[in-house]
Amino acid sequence: MLQQLLNGLFLGSIYALFAIGFTLVFGILDRLNLAHPSVFAASAFVGIWLTEAFDLPLWLVLILVFAFGAVMGLLIERIAFRPLKDRPDAHFAGLISSIAMAGMIVALLQAVFGPNTRRFPVGTIPEDALEFGDLTASWLQIIILAVSLGLMIALSLLVQRSPLGRSMRAVAENPTAARVLGVNVDRVTALTFAISTALGAVAGVLFALNVNSAQLGMGSAIELKGLAVIIVGGMGSLSGSLVGGLILGIAEVFAIQYIGSSWRDLIAFALLFVILLVRPEGLFGKRKVREV
Repeated sequence: MLQQLLNGLFLGSIYALFAIGFTLVFGILDRLNLAHPSVFAASAFVGIWLTEAFDLPLWLVLILVFAFGAVMGLLIERIAFRPLKDRPDAHFAGLISSIAMAGMIVALLQAVFGPNTRRFPVGTIPEDALEFGDLTASWLQIIILAVSLGLMIALSLLVQRSPLGRSMRAVAENPTAARVLGVNVDRVTALTFAISTALGAVAGVLFALNVNSAQLGMGSAIELKGLAVIIVGGMGSLSGSLVGGLILGIAEVFAIQYIGSSWRDLIAFALLFVILLVRPEGLFGKRKVREV
């Protein structure tokens, strides 16, 4: 059982990293960016291409993919959200606009890389495993957990202790008041999208490594799970997304091990429904108050 719990933590850390990128934009800007999953998929393909074409080490691929995700976030904010920000229905319009942006990204992805499944070259990750008593963990699992936790800790420090983080929290509380106080709201908005999407991009590469494949539809497959995680954790809560992602990962692994792989999604989402029935605002959510 401890081994399955460990495996669930590895998988859940990827879900948490993806969901934290999702909820960062919602928590600060009150916008739901549904182009986030398409960048998740695009980054997996870009990571594989970088590895195959230039024989780059994984740490460098992750850095480049992080930068790629940040640029994609800036483009998404500039094209899909900023032109609509002054509309009375900016929330809904941005949601629809981001869906259109996601479709465009997936179409471009298919045009460039084709419809076939892609995989990282053999040897990208050492295949050895480490033993800790009765527990076993592969290098891939350790890298996934270390990268995910490292990025989540860095984001938490950024939000809580940096000048940019203070500006983010001011915008989250009241954008108009923040602007009056001298905060460049447009700059904070753009950087929030860049950081959020960069986290999703790294999550895409880690997920492709974990399942040893990248497909055009992989973003859609994880989209519902990401939304479920941020709802269970509490919309806009970073710590809630972390806990929600780990819960989902552990539930999936236990369902596969003890019931069957076909029950994985049913058990995981049923558990999430139970949590929502007990605490509708989510584990770390607050009623009528947005949180960064």
